[in-house]
Amino acid sequence: MTDISAAIGWKFNDQEGMSTRAGVITKFPETEGITLGEDGLPTAEDQAKWLKEYEDHLAVTEYQRNRKDEYPSFEAQFDELYHSGIDGWKAKIKAVKDKYPKP
Repeated sequence: MTDISAAIGWKFNDQEGMSTRAGVITKFPETEGITLGEDGLPTAEDQAKWLKEYEDHLAVTEYQRNRKDEYPSFEAQFDELYHSGIDGWKAKIKAVKDKYPKP
């Protein structure tokens, strides 16, 4: 299960004034379009919706994170270009792209 702090950081672009502790929202500023409960925090329904949106985003972009982890460093890529030319470099990059295709 994803932590709500990661979800609100993503959803609200790390807006100041939002705090969490142990996976629970403890402070949330008035934000346009968000209904706060009597406790001054977003409703459980909104929080569940944000978690779902974030988890969906993570699933759709997983290939990007996988590719990033496997691509050679820029230095290694430049070395590949120098020694193997553009076709050799493209082959190395294509292998990673083929391993982790876009959904």
